[in-house]
Amino acid sequence: MKKQHISDAVIRRLPRYYRYLDELHSRGVVRISSSTLGRRMGLTASQIRQDLSCFGEFGQQGYGYNIVELRSEIGHILGVDEPRRLIILGAGHLGHALLQNFDFAQGGFLLDTAFDISPALIGTEVNGVVVRSMSELDSYCAANHPAVAVLTVPKAAAQELAEHVIALGVRGLWNFTNVELTVDASIFVENVHFADSLLTLSYRIAKEPAPERPSL
Repeated sequence: MKKQHISDAVIRRLPRYYRYLDELHSRGVVRISSSTLGRRMGLTASQIRQDLSCFGEFGQQGYGYNIVELRSEIGHILGVDEPRRLIILGAGHLGHALLQNFDFAQGGFLLDTAFDISPALIGTEVNGVVVRSMSELDSYCAANHPAVAVLTVPKAAAQELAEHVIALGVRGLWNFTNVELTVDASIFVENVHFADSLLTLSYRIAKEPAPERPSL
């Protein structure tokens, strides 16, 4: 049987479902209908049912979705229950902020090492993660086989470093460098552009007239 092609739009909605179901679970909610879930997430019930049908049959008519079961199923689809090793390349301001504040484990990633070239950072520890010298990158990858590399290095180093870790076996790049990387189609790249997000917000504010403020 031919494998069904899943659109990128559907894949990008899955983390939203998982995050929202996680919030519902933490609040003790046991079940929810597609219409209620859609209303709270700004989607239609039909869209939710259509998205989930790409991966199987979920929920029961007249009952809705069991929060724990659906959360577990979507987590499995996203690979959360199959931890993948991840490394951070660049432990400066942004890399340090990610190490300090982002919960990689919740997303199913194992992170124990970051890499940098700064003598002031090498040998330090951030939130339990050791910062190593870039000179140790090759040996670490050979021994631990990380699947994902987070790029928080200067623009000038991005392309060369991306090519290097790909040659070492990394299959995915979470790219914060604002450089459009040129890599083989078999490598998965997620680009994070903070400026794009902020300018999108700027556009929406500019195009939508401000509400009148009540007089004091």
